[in-house]
Amino acid sequence: MRVSALVTYPVKGCAGVVLDSAPVSATGLEHDRAFMIVDADGAFRSQRSDPVLAAVRCSVADGALTLEHASTGSMNVPVDRDSEAHEITMFRAPMRGIDQGDEVAAWLTEVIGEPSRLVAAPRDLGRVTDGISPGSAQFADSSAVHILSTATLAGLNSRLDVALPMDRFRPNIVVDGWEDPHREDEVREVTIGSTRLAYTKLAIRCAVTTVEQTTGERGGPEPLRTLATYRRARQKGVAFGAKFSVLQNGTVAVGDELHVETWGESEL
Repeated sequence: MRVSALVTYPVKGCAGVVLDSAPVSATGLEHDRAFMIVDADGAFRSQRSDPVLAAVRCSVADGALTLEHASTGSMNVPVDRDSEAHEITMFRAPMRGIDQGDEVAAWLTEVIGEPSRLVAAPRDLGRVTDGISPGSAQFADSSAVHILSTATLAGLNSRLDVALPMDRFRPNIVVDGWEDPHREDEVREVTIGSTRLAYTKLAIRCAVTTVEQTTGERGGPEPLRTLATYRRARQKGVAFGAKFSVLQNGTVAVGDELHVETWGESEL
């Protein structure tokens, strides 16, 4: 089993950045969900309510975040991770974020069509995520790293009239080489490159999977309708892929082998 793709998502809900290699810390791949868009009340925005975010491309380099959208051009944002953090909410839970200024707020408001602001995760966010092996994360929904295999996607696509691309599911690490789908559900501890990960939970899927990631347009009921026929999870919802915490910081790269140290039974 090898890593066939790596993706980090600097701004929660926005387009991913494809990588050849990436440093991995306690909060996941470098820059992953380090930023988040919030509404006028400080509540997080995502593709669940604002599918247009999928069409916002982003990158981080030289202390600046660059955002791009076809209708509004590009915006360069000097990153502020040190100013005072203010209370925001994610899934109605309190969290802290550092506002990144009025200019990018105006740009995002134009893209989304409603008042919006950009916040960064403070360096001392100190978030603890749940699951079998608790860990940390910045603004990811739950755990630091999301792993999905090509076999798992192939199993779904064999049931669909129109095959879906991997980006519908927004994984961080894509794995190739397993013959059977959903083997990632059974991994409990794994070393990839110089990084060691531990299983936390199944990835429960939501309406984001119905959004076409290149256009930011919401489609029909698939893949959720089909997943509901064979992937209903005890945790409520449908499961597709698995989430992991980081036991040992390091680096991962495309082509790295997976060395599974411990296996377990699927929680499905």
